[in-house]
Amino acid sequence: MKKVIVFAGSNSRESINKQLATYASGLLENTTIDILDLNDYSLPVFSVDLEKEQGIPENAIKFLDKIKSSNGVIISLAEHNGAYSAVFKNLFDWMSRAEQKTFMNKPMLLMAASPGGRGGASVLAIAKDRFPRHDANIIADFSLPSFEANFSKGKLINEDLNEELKIKVEQFKNAL
Repeated sequence: MKKVIVFAGSNSRESINKQLATYASGLLENTTIDILDLNDYSLPVFSVDLEKEQGIPENAIKFLDKIKSSNGVIISLAEHNGAYSAVFKNLFDWMSRAEQKTFMNKPMLLMAASPGGRGGASVLAIAKDRFPRHDANIIADFSLPSFEANFSKGKLINEDLNEELKIKVEQFKNAL
C-alpha cells in the first residue's frame, strides 16, 4: 500500500491549510495517510553559526525521514505576507542543509488556502519556482480562495472547486 505524508506549512492549531490538506488526503483510496503537524517538529531558528556549533537538529532529520519513507507528499502552504510562514521556512532551511534534494523526487500535490480571494497565489508561485530546485516532483497544484465561503464542516462546499481538487488528487494518485 502506498504511503503519503500530509502537512500544512503552518503551526496554527486551527490551520485552514491543514484542514484542506487533510480533506484532500481523504480523497485518496487504498493509501496510508500520515498527517504531520509542524508543532511536533519544533526547531531553533536557522543560523549557520548554530549549525556549526550543534549540527542539524534531530527534528529536521525526523521530518526528512518522513519524506524519505513516503511515496508522496501533500502539502498546503500558509501564506504570510505573500511568502511561506516562518515555521515552514525555518523547517525547510534546516532540512535543505541536511539534504539538498529535500523532497527526493516524491510526487507532490502542492496547495494553498487563504481567507482572501487570491487563495495563496503568491506562496504557490514561490514554491512552484523553488521546490523543483530541491527535487520536488510537483504533479498538481491547487489554490483555495475565500476559505470560509468555500469550505465548511471538513469539506469543500463549492462544487466547482471540489471537482477541480478531485481531478488534481487523481493526477497525484496516478503518479504514486
